Amino acid sequence: MPTAAKPRSNQHLRTRKDLLLAAARLLKEGRQPTMDEVAEAALVSRATAYRYFPTLEALLIEAPLDGATPDANALFASDSSSDPEERLDRAESALHQVIYHNEAQLRLMLANSLLGGSPQDRQNVAPPRQNRRTPLIEAALAPARRRLSDPAYENLRAALALVFGTEAMVVFRDVLPISEQRARQVKSWAIRALVRAALRESKSAG
Repeated sequence: MPTAAKPRSNQHLRTRKDLLLAAARLLKEGRQPTMDEVAEAALVSRATAYRYFPTLEALLIEAPLDGATPDANALFASDSSSDPEERLDRAESALHQVIYHNEAQLRLMLANSLLGGSPQDRQNVAPPRQNRRTPLIEAALAPARRRLSDPAYENLRAALALVFGTEAMVVFRDVLPISEQRARQVKSWAIRALVRAALRESKSAG
């Protein structure tokens, strides 16, 4: 049974991605498309489009963000470095730019995730949160994976998720508050500190 679920899950992700790409292409033409136009461009039915995005607003909020988010494979395609500190810092820097340039949309998505009510109710306001940070973190750590024990790797990956992403931006903007440039410096420092701690833990455990 579990093996049968994976193809369906992959197909779900592909269809969702096709809808986002189609919406992004139409938005670049300088107009707001209808759901029918997006569905036609994605080669799916209108009913299918609405299953993935209950409202046109939800789709159009996420489409530009999906296209702007750095792709892990592309980001490291020409990077031969195996230094986890440098690779993670590069990945966070790329995501940092996207987050600060799309702050209003990301705040809306974050607010939606914090609303009460059922998941269906929240989805009608804005699209659900997507995990875009973990693929970047895992790709950045891949060359150094064998240097990290399993517990240290899992702790590091979880801790880095607090540094990457919209929530960190809100803390730097609203809680501290500090400038975008200073926020990037603090996150760079935190990344290096976390990697070194994980490597020390792995070495002592070995």
